[in-house]
Amino acid sequence: MIDVIAQDSNTGEAVLVMNEPEPWDDSDERLLAYRSDLTLTFRFCSMAKWRRRILNSPTGQPGSSCVAAHMPDTRALELLGMIHDQLAFQEIKMEVVVAETRV
Repeated sequence: MIDVIAQDSNTGEAVLVMNEPEPWDDSDERLLAYRSDLTLTFRFCSMAKWRRRILNSPTGQPGSSCVAAHMPDTRALELLGMIHDQLAFQEIKMEVVVAETRV
């Protein structure tokens, strides 16, 4: 679920960070579980009460980052793209960051 809650000092945005350490395996179960986690996260994120209490910023726009240890597979990218587009209608930003792998 949510690993870090912070406020971007440059934009004032509330940011929720979710780490995804496991490789994407293209399974229906994994995608459903991830979608469920994101749904709960953004219900939480959209609550004005949360923004006021946690971040003391009633006007700050919420946003999130998913930090993935591995590049999402095709199906995961499609799901993440759909979620991104749905959240954009609610003025909630979402980005996926793939962590660098060091050899």
